[in-house]
Parts: sequence; structure tokens; C-alpha cells
Amino acid sequence: MIEAPFFLFMVLLLVLAAEFVNGWTDAPNAIATVVSTKVLSPGKALILATTLNFVGTLTGTAVAATIGKGIVLPDAINLLTVGSAMIAIIFWSTFAWRLGLPTSESHALISGLAGAGFATGGFKVLLWAGWKKVLIGLLFSTFLGFLSGYAIVLAIFWGFRNSTPTQVKRTFGRLQILSAAFMAFSHGSNDGQKFMGTFSLALLLGGVIPEWRVDLWVKLLCALMMGIGTSIGGWRIIRTMGLKMVKLEPYHGFAAETAAAFAIELASRFGIPLSTTHTINTSIMGVGASKRLSAVRWGVAGHIVTAWMLTFPICGALAWLMAKLFNAIFS
Repeated sequence: MIEAPFFLFMVLLLVLAAEFVNGWTDAPNAIATVVSTKVLSPGKALILATTLNFVGTLTGTAVAATIGKGIVLPDAINLLTVGSAMIAIIFWSTFAWRLGLPTSESHALISGLAGAGFATGGFKVLLWAGWKKVLIGLLFSTFLGFLSGYAIVLAIFWGFRNSTPTQVKRTFGRLQILSAAFMAFSHGSNDGQKFMGTFSLALLLGGVIPEWRVDLWVKLLCALMMGIGTSIGGWRIIRTMGLKMVKLEPYHGFAAETAAAFAIELASRFGIPLSTTHTINTSIMGVGASKRLSAVRWGVAGHIVTAWMLTFPICGALAWLMAKLFNAIFS
């Protein structure tokens, strides 16, 4: 008979592995535009993203609370539920990375917890309060990201209408370093918290803590794991987002990063878990559409959107299947 501490240890390792994958596959979200515009080299951009992701992860727990106790009812699930969700996330995210598609670990986490929770305890496991925030997050990442990117780049056109192209490039070459830092920080403040919440949920289910909370050592451990993952982020996804979808100049990159970071940071303060991948992608689309609709390579954008749409059902189904299997074997 396998002892409960072993299950807890393995599930915690899976959560950390999913956090690593989150940093690994989501690192390009924070730095794709600053690399594609050649404002920073990939090495310097990764250092920037790693550092600011780490710092952002430590800035709050509102999103962690939504994930840890607002998506599924803790009293109706078990450690096998959490472990099943993590396996689904790791499998799907790694598969999509191989194809160069930027997936949303946020959507994967939420759908994985829902699918595994449903397999364990039925519909009563799902909590409307948390899912309402998830739906608000979809609106933030889709419409606020696109419209903000579009609006900021139009404001730049108007504000610098009398400037030469050289002046514009020089100015936003400097400003984009700040916007990339803001984007990396906001990414950590939202995405980093999600797995802190899951890690604490596993500790609660394993009987280590009497009630759900996020201890400092959990924050530091998850932030460190995300930072390590970020430090080896994938060039495949940088090419897809920053080079293939829209041809970007530094002012485009500044507009996209500022718009996305603003939307993400606003969501983080209200405990709204949203997809940072989704948000920066729609911001880039909004920036590209400000030039003309044909400036966006909609075929590439369509592949990205397809990956978003597949994440919910695939991760939910995989987590459901794994939870059914594990519960049948180990319960």
C-alpha cells in the first residue's frame, strides 16, 4: 500500500514541474516583441524576463486564492485530482511547444482542475464564484488586450506625427525596455500566482496546513521554479508570436507590451486569472490591425487561436481520464 506522504510528495513535484513548464513556455510572452524588434538580444531579454517574473510572482495572492479555493471545492477532491490536472497541463503544453504554438497554462490549469474535479466529485465540485472570474478574464484578455493595443498605437501615431522615423525608433527603442519589464512583472503577478495556489491546495489536501493559505516558502519556491523555466524559454514561440504573426517596429512592441501588461496587472489586483498568452497575442493583433487588417498574418493568428480553443477541452478531458484511472487504482 502506498503511503499518503508519498502521494503528497509526488503531487507537489508535479505542481512544480507544471510551474517550470509555465515559465518555460510562457517566457516568450514577455519577451517576444522586444526580441523581434531587436531592442534587446535574446540573452538580455531572458535575464530581464526571469528577474521580473520572479519579482512579480511575490507581489500578491489574490489570483492564487481564486485558483486554490475558487475553481473546485477543496472538500470534494483529493491529491489524485490535483496530480491528474498537472499531468494534463504538462503533456498538452509540451506537445504544443513542440509545434511552436503559444498555449495558455492558465486555461490548461483551470480546465485541468475542472476535468479532474468533475471525475472525482461530479458537478458539485465546480464553484461559480471562481468561474465567474475566469469568464471575466476571457473578456479582459480578448477585448481589453486587442482594443488597448489598437488605441495605444493610434495615440503614438498622433503624438509623434511630426517626428522623423529615426526619432521614433530611437525613442521607443528605449521605452520598449521599460514596457518589456512591465510585461514580465505582470506575467509573474498573474501566472506565477496560479501554481502557488495549486501548491497550497495540495498542502491542504495532504493535511500539512489546516486551512488554505500561501506561506512565504511556497511563494519563493514557485517563483524560483518559474524563473528557472523562464531562463530557458523557447525560441520556437518567440518566432511565432514576434516574427511570424506581425512585422513589428519598436513602437509596435511598446504598444503591445504596455496594453497587455496593463490588462494583466489590473486583473491580478482583482484576483482574476487570465491567460497572459491570450492577452499579449490579442494586443499584438490589435497593434497590427492599426496599420491595416492585412498587416496581421491571419493564418498564423488562426493557428494560435485554434490552440487556445483546443486547450480547454483537451486538458479537461485528459485530466478527467487520468483522475478516473488514478482513483480506480489507488482509492
